[in-house]
Amino acid sequence: MSVFDLHGRKVLVTGGAQGLGQGMATALAAAGAAVVIADVQEEAGRAAAAAISATGATADFVRLDVTDDANWESAIAETVEKLGGLDGLVNNAGLEITELVADLNPNSVRLMLEVNILGTALGVKHAFRAMRPGGPAGGGGSVVNVSSVAATIAFPGISGYSATKSAVDRLTRVAAAESGAFGYGVRVNCIYPGLVPTAMGNQLAVEEAAIGVFPSPEEAVGAVIAQTPLGRLGEVSDMADAVVFLISDGARFITGTGLSVDGGMGM
Repeated sequence: MSVFDLHGRKVLVTGGAQGLGQGMATALAAAGAAVVIADVQEEAGRAAAAAISATGATADFVRLDVTDDANWESAIAETVEKLGGLDGLVNNAGLEITELVADLNPNSVRLMLEVNILGTALGVKHAFRAMRPGGPAGGGGSVVNVSSVAATIAFPGISGYSATKSAVDRLTRVAAAESGAFGYGVRVNCIYPGLVPTAMGNQLAVEEAAIGVFPSPEEAVGAVIAQTPLGRLGEVSDMADAVVFLISDGARFITGTGLSVDGGMGM
């Protein structure tokens, strides 16, 4: 059996109703995992889970506001009940608001702090409680947090997003250290996706032009490609395959690290 075979694994994916999260849930299921999609978008989330189920894989949906501690507790409990356990969490839910530093809206920054940092931290908290010895799942596992190439580069217009995604990197490393120190048996890693032309990625290009950083969205995208040694934007499958790897036994001796999946942009 391949070390990348995920049959028997049970994984929760946040922000899985669309974009990268949907692609990650689909790839995990294709590798054999049973998945639960968690999102605030109920209709889209249920549709994404149904599409995965239609392939013969096991998939379900739970509603989750990642900024709500009590909602996390209930969503994890519901996932464990639906799947019969839990040994993987992909903390993908995130938010990007494009603004120049001179024009920062405090409410925009607070929202990114809530979703990108607090939401990820609460996910790690409740994954640990479920997967550590004595928890309702109790067999250890793997957490993959989704940071961003924005955590590794200086690009105009994304200061708040860059700051919060940098925090995800630090959170990942501290959580990995705590898991090891307290014997939780949970590996914790993160990935740094490059720009992918999902709805969120496309909106970033539009907003970069709107605030005057680039003359047009096309030139914003061109600037990213020009800074990327592999000479293209990322694809959803590029990010999804990296998540499958980090959840799998192929990454069994990897914890507390960040994997750049950005075509070399952040090197």
